[in-house]
Amino acid sequence: MKIIIAPDSFKGSNSSIRAASHMEAGVLKVFPDAEIVKIPIADGGEGTVEAFIEGAGGDYYTIMVTGPMGEQREATYGVLKSGIGVIEMAAASGLPLVPKDKRDPRVATTYGTGELMKAAMDRGCKKLIIGIGGSATNDGGLGMAQALGASFKDKEGNELGFGGAPVEQLATIDLSGLDPRIQQTEIIVACDVNNPLCGERGASAIYGPQKGADPEMVAYLDGNLAHLAKVVKEQLNIDADKLPGAGAAGGLGYALMVFCGAQLKPGIETVLENVGVDEHLKDADLVITGEGKIDGQSINGKVPVGVGKKAKEYGLPVLAIVGDIGDGASAVYDHGVDGIMSTVNKAMPLAEAIEHSSELMVDAAERVMRIISIGLTIRNK
Repeated sequence: MKIIIAPDSFKGSNSSIRAASHMEAGVLKVFPDAEIVKIPIADGGEGTVEAFIEGAGGDYYTIMVTGPMGEQREATYGVLKSGIGVIEMAAASGLPLVPKDKRDPRVATTYGTGELMKAAMDRGCKKLIIGIGGSATNDGGLGMAQALGASFKDKEGNELGFGGAPVEQLATIDLSGLDPRIQQTEIIVACDVNNPLCGERGASAIYGPQKGADPEMVAYLDGNLAHLAKVVKEQLNIDADKLPGAGAAGGLGYALMVFCGAQLKPGIETVLENVGVDEHLKDADLVITGEGKIDGQSINGKVPVGVGKKAKEYGLPVLAIVGDIGDGASAVYDHGVDGIMSTVNKAMPLAEAIEHSSELMVDAAERVMRIISIGLTIRNK
């Protein structure tokens, strides 16, 4: 029996590669001779670099970058064997990097994400894949562009500072200093949201509150992004603020399209295209995937459904091992997932489930494989 194990990370407890290893341990308790292929998966957020490197092969590189609040910190990116650079903006500009009491999208910057892009090009990458989930920012991606040499000035000719607040003062855009390699670099953005830049479904309104913005600040930041879009239209003759994904990562999706010519693609599709999963699925018997919580929203670009749809191209059964089963989870049965097993084996607080997530994952994999073993016995009689 050949089993592909391709889960997302279980946020707060296990990375995707650790989750795959725990599931493998449970499977081998029941089928010790099974051939296991572990392929960690991500959807453009945390764990994207690891998923690519572990799935397709390559190397990790760690550099010092400017963090979301202007601090210096280490951030890691990857270069695949094929020479493609892989970046997750969360490593440099992510929300988890900022303590809850310090979160302020008026100040948070994407500058470090631009530094990661520059570092990957310095290593010769002619194609970049950038996951933009999990941002702390609402600066319209100006910090990223500044790191690459773009200039944004106020009426007095002063360069804008970091964060979403200075965007209000934007008067002139100068791209003459933008790193020329950008024009020769293919940039794919792994993005699973379709929000426009501004408005009631825009970056500030939908994602600002989780980044520390109260209603008054949301309105202020939204106005700043609308001002950015106006200046871009006037000076660059580019109209992109209403494109799906422009509002991703506080407007970083918009900036990558406008200033870098990037193409936005669904995160899970981007990952699956580049980690060689098809080659393993051709002769597999079963696929196991998973994530921290599965519910009705999981059909919108989440890892288990993405893996399930891919597996169905080869007629394979798909199981999802998850931490929590939420409302509407049965919707995934029409989108490639055939069964769900929760890691929680008794009533317990969330904190306890997270603390013991590793052993619970092993146990869940063992339980579901014992059920499969029963099915195989019935079939053979």
